[in-house]
Amino acid sequence: MSRELSARHRAQSGCIERGEAPAANEASEESLRHPRPPDYPSLNRSYDASFRPGDNYRASLPDLQNGPASLIVGARARLEHVGISNFRIPIRYLLRAGGEIVLETSITGTVSLEANQKGINMSRIMRSFYHHAEERFSFEVMAAAIDTYKKDLGSFDARLLMRFRFPVEVTSLRSGLRGWQYYDIALELAENDGNRRCTMHLDYVYSSTCPCSLELSEHARRERNQLATPHSQRSVARVSAVLADGVPGPLWFEDLIEMARIAVPTETQVMVKREDEQAFAELNAANPIFVEDAVRAFAAPLIADPRVGDFRVVANHQESLHSHDAVAILSVGPTFANQSLEPTLFSSSLLGK
Repeated sequence: MSRELSARHRAQSGCIERGEAPAANEASEESLRHPRPPDYPSLNRSYDASFRPGDNYRASLPDLQNGPASLIVGARARLEHVGISNFRIPIRYLLRAGGEIVLETSITGTVSLEANQKGINMSRIMRSFYHHAEERFSFEVMAAAIDTYKKDLGSFDARLLMRFRFPVEVTSLRSGLRGWQYYDIALELAENDGNRRCTMHLDYVYSSTCPCSLELSEHARRERNQLATPHSQRSVARVSAVLADGVPGPLWFEDLIEMARIAVPTETQVMVKREDEQAFAELNAANPIFVEDAVRAFAAPLIADPRVGDFRVVANHQESLHSHDAVAILSVGPTFANQSLEPTLFSSSLLGK
């Protein structure tokens, strides 16, 4: 191997022998590692933190998403949803008792896209929401955000979803200990063909004791003097309530939580001592429930409340006896009249956990 080739080989491999002089300059080393065509321009490879674009420079930037329809890939079909999912921002929410709370909120914002449009500038959805994020939450603020990004993006339909964990301080059953229960809540504002719909979603976690297992256990004790334990399991109900138009007073997060607690009082506990564990066993024995019973129990206060329009209850009893779950759905009104079993319909958390 010639001395020149040997030096090039060592330079390319990053090896320099002891006492050997380094390459003449960095440019020559760069040319050895990345050979360029003779007419290739010499570009600046260092970041210029001081550069500030002017209006003319901004106007010259390529914008493929607003390009002509000839750039569309695939079928020229209308998209029901295109946008961003799970960008996070702190939002201030009002409390029923007064005051407010700041909660980390996951935002999903989408718009429709007509068949002759290439795409959207998705950052505009974020900028539109940030414009309203300093205001205290209300569905009116969500509506203003939708109005802004519909206008910015030139879309007809839009949807906004806000997901968060809402803390409520609760007291244990007998010991008096206090702790924080966190509820997965999602707020949805959807506009379709000029009609807007506001929906509140709640995941309520509870214990369900099987009535059949309870009776079989009691039979074993009574007939054979045999100790037996009825099976119970952690269960999740997802309550989705459309807010009715033209009724006085808002539907608070705390209202929907209380409806669920009254319907099925065996909510999982936060702080527990021995007397609380015993009380919870008694509470479950007093309220055994099949999954069919559960969805009907949750539905009763929703039907009675004039602030609630259409609604759906999805219950999932994550069986401890069986290797499968027991599930049920009850819906009222056309909003949730969908016969499809979506893959995530019975998932256990609005936050995907």
